[in-house]
Order: sequence, then structure tokens, then C-alpha cells
Amino acid sequence: MDVATQLRSLIGSLSRGSSRFGRVVAGDGTSVPDLVREVAAKAERAWKDSAAAGAVGPETPEEVKEALSRIDGERAVELLTYLAAEDLVYPVTPCRDRDHVHRAAERVVSLLGYQSAWYTNISDLSPRARAWDPVTRHTFDGVVAGIGNGFAVTLLQVGED
Repeated sequence: MDVATQLRSLIGSLSRGSSRFGRVVAGDGTSVPDLVREVAAKAERAWKDSAAAGAVGPETPEEVKEALSRIDGERAVELLTYLAAEDLVYPVTPCRDRDHVHRAAERVVSLLGYQSAWYTNISDLSPRARAWDPVTRHTFDGVVAGIGNGFAVTLLQVGED
């Protein structure tokens, strides 16, 4: 199985569920903020009836870029696992088997390679201090995006309470 097929399958598995959105694209010339904004727009369309009235969020890739911080591959595995297995709104409610999604997240990071660049809007996921900079107009959102080995991937979870 080629790398593109593996990545699409893995991101498809990690993004399973109505509040999770993933994408894999060819990485040549791809901008991570552009990709994140594209996936965020898809999430906003899918969740338009759930957004708080008057809610606003980043509208452009430049605004998304301001929300992203660089992380390493190890942190990317941790956050991909969290976004696929846990719920941002109700963090004590597991959604998926954590071991299964952790293996998938490790494989995604491995396929992008050790020289890949990873980004997130999440600055803290500790139980009493969860924090992130928004990339959507939804109350809760978390994103991890990486680029390397000719591909770019992203996983986004949105939610409202």
C-alpha cells in the first residue's frame, strides 16, 4: 500500500465521528494554515446549526496561522490521539479505543517522517487548564496538522456545549 493510501486510511479512521474532520493532500506547495482553514470551513458548514449565534473565528489562513504553534512529532502523536479518542467538550467521556487511535497516530507521524513539521492550536490539555486559540467559530476546537514526505495532513475536532 502506498503512503498516500495509508495516510488517507489513517486520517479517515482518526476523523471518524460527526465532530471530527480530517484531510490528506499532496504537500508540495501546500500551506498548513491554508489546509487548516479549508478543513475548518468544512467543519463550520457541517456544524452551522450548532454554532452560537454571532460566533466569529478566523476567516483567513493568515488569521489561522496566528493561532498555530509548532510542536514536535511526539506531541503530535499525543494530540492526534486525544482529538480522535476524547471529546473536547466532555473530556471524561472517551469516544474511541485510545490504544487503537494511538497506534494510528504514531503511524501517521511516522509516514510523514522525522523531518516533518507539526502545528497545533492547543496550548494546554490539562484537566483544569485546557486552552487553545480558535481556528473555527465554534466554542471548542482543536487541530493538529503536519507536513512532510510530500504530504500534508490535518485533524480537527469541533464542539459546542
